[in-house]
Amino acid sequence: MCIAAFIWQAHPLYPLLLLQNRDEYHNRPTKPVAWWDVDGCEILGGRDEVAGGTWLACSRQGRVACLTNVLELHHLPNAKTRGDLPILFLKSTKSPMEFAQQLITDAHQYKGFNLILADIPSKSMVYASNRPKGEDINIQQVSPGLHVLSNANLDSRCPKVHLFYARKTTLPNYIAIKSYRNANGHWRLDPSLPTLQVLRLRKSFKQMLNKYGNNEVMVKEMVEKLMEDKVCALEWEFELSSIFVETDTPLGLCGTRSTIALTISAGEEVGFYEKYLEKGVWFEKTINYNLQKQI
Repeated sequence: MCIAAFIWQAHPLYPLLLLQNRDEYHNRPTKPVAWWDVDGCEILGGRDEVAGGTWLACSRQGRVACLTNVLELHHLPNAKTRGDLPILFLKSTKSPMEFAQQLITDAHQYKGFNLILADIPSKSMVYASNRPKGEDINIQQVSPGLHVLSNANLDSRCPKVHLFYARKTTLPNYIAIKSYRNANGHWRLDPSLPTLQVLRLRKSFKQMLNKYGNNEVMVKEMVEKLMEDKVCALEWEFELSSIFVETDTPLGLCGTRSTIALTISAGEEVGFYEKYLEKGVWFEKTINYNLQKQI
């Protein structure tokens, strides 16, 4: 499960501070963060060498796109590559809202996705998702504040979640709360409700921000304390609660293989830090640059 936490237009030093874990098969060819050219547009981010897309990238002009997948049992055959969506936005001159609305016509041609689109100069951020299936694409302006995005809807909340907080609901009871019966009478997890993973990351992210106050944040410390948080327990608890994922599957090892901390300061300085896994060894890479003024 990929997961991201970010604070948007609500920090005295950072219009955007974003952390993201990318979960993928360890043997899937991937390039770490670097500058790459796409039809004359310089893009900074990691790259999936199988499909050619990306999960988090930004431009020199202050455009940012972040993607997570929606977990599904049945995949759409011959679907378009979701990882192309961030690239298409970064290449575009359309506003985040205009680009999201443009997706309405062909969003159904992609597998399930959650997409964050941001333009720093205009202080605009939009969330778009093509799930649930059969419904119109979900598009909403993202308000200033702290947000968490996993493989379900952005900031999914309901009264039952407040009940969880108030009564300190145990994990088995929480799973019962989060479940529902489908048309066939089978129990399924409700994707509109946040997992324990989302709840825990939201709380920890807020605590770290409070710790730093109005001072500069230490991104490596935030990555280590927030994004490498791992729960080793029963399989269903692991799935719901772990931020850092690592599991063995019939197709090979799968789990967190990239953690990114993206900071964009009020002085328009961008810091892109990635900790990534390559052939079983963890590496670190940081790229800094200043935003270019749009002409």
